[in-house]
Amino acid sequence: MKRSLVLAAAVLSFAAATAFAADSKLTGYISDSMCGAKHAGTGAACAKKCIEGGSAPVFVDADSKTVYAIDNPDSVKGFYGAKVDVTATADTDKKSVHITAIAEAK
Repeated sequence: MKRSLVLAAAVLSFAAATAFAADSKLTGYISDSMCGAKHAGTGAACAKKCIEGGSAPVFVDADSKTVYAIDNPDSVKGFYGAKVDVTATADTDKKSVHITAIAEAK
């Protein structure tokens, strides 16, 4: 019985560790939840208008075009529609990121 509990705890710990990646440096765009990757890089005005109109900001990875929900959206104010470099912790299971640092990409 103890062995199976230890094994179950180990499996759950591993699953939790793989769901959250360590802080990563990513380059992408701050877009809106309605348009997602559709306007990444070309629709800054649209993203700003949609976010200011109530859509949630999202992060679009520049390489993979994967759209991630931002779990701390206040961190991206002032960057709507911009190409940015972020330091973030990603939850790949939930397709979300927690942004700890952001700067406009060069």
